[in-house]
Amino acid sequence: MLRKASTLIIAAAATVAVSAPGTAFADDTIGTPQPCVKLGDVTGPDFDVKQCGVSDVDQFRAGLENNGNAYCGPSSLYNVLHYWGHVKKAPVGWLSTKVSNLDPKDPADYAVVTNSIWRIGVDAKYDGKTTLGNLQTAWNIATKPARDAGWSTAVGNVSTATSPDFAGELAKRLNQGPLQIAYGRYKAGPEAGSLQRSGGHIVTVVAAKGSFNGSTVQLKLSDPGRAGDHGEGDYLKTQSDYQLLDVTLTKKSIKEYVPVTDNEETAEDESLQPGTYRTVTRWELTGPQYIGSTRQMIENFNWFVMAPPVG
Repeated sequence: MLRKASTLIIAAAATVAVSAPGTAFADDTIGTPQPCVKLGDVTGPDFDVKQCGVSDVDQFRAGLENNGNAYCGPSSLYNVLHYWGHVKKAPVGWLSTKVSNLDPKDPADYAVVTNSIWRIGVDAKYDGKTTLGNLQTAWNIATKPARDAGWSTAVGNVSTATSPDFAGELAKRLNQGPLQIAYGRYKAGPEAGSLQRSGGHIVTVVAAKGSFNGSTVQLKLSDPGRAGDHGEGDYLKTQSDYQLLDVTLTKKSIKEYVPVTDNEETAEDESLQPGTYRTVTRWELTGPQYIGSTRQMIENFNWFVMAPPVG
């Protein structure tokens, strides 16, 4: 079907190792519901990791397209940038706007935080949605001031379909800093027992507990789409209280139905052709706030690392 095509460029960088000891985190104006104790146990066979100082900004805001309904990607990336700006003191941001100068809980900063989320969306080529690949590009843009000041930065992605130890890799990357994780909403596919993706969501991972090479892991999430005051009063003009949501991931092998993607350069609508089936590894997400008509399947996550100038 003929439509304007767009080219998406996904950039990945090399890994930089960063470690941090367990410490108490006391500043409740920065982020993460209090009390928060940073954990960094990744020595195996079990892991227990938690980052403090991660914000929990709301994606539903006046001033964003459709009141922010599809701004989960930019909002969850803002949470990541908040950590690096406030906890690690990295000069991240855009022009004169620096994340370290903003407190999402302060009503005086609400409009600037909203504009920052919008800017992340622009840099991530928001078109009614964003992808983890394009959010990597937005990260590289927001962290350019830090690189200009001598900081090193890195970003990458890990997929459930290709990682031999997805949970263990998640724990090690989380020990370097908060993550962005994406899940698909899966409905029943055409054949009995099959599943088909029908949408998705992106959230910020703050904590993980489990075992290396295990089949389950407990996570704590900052979910920009699940504010405690959603739909109440002036929720589109105010920041809700920070909260961490508890979820369980369970390793699954699923039969996924993949529809044919339409080629935008042809007159034919290829999406009307029959799709294909594949067996793929996903991690099913379950939790009290994640009950609905679809099954949530984790697909991949973005990891982020920064290091200050040496010397």
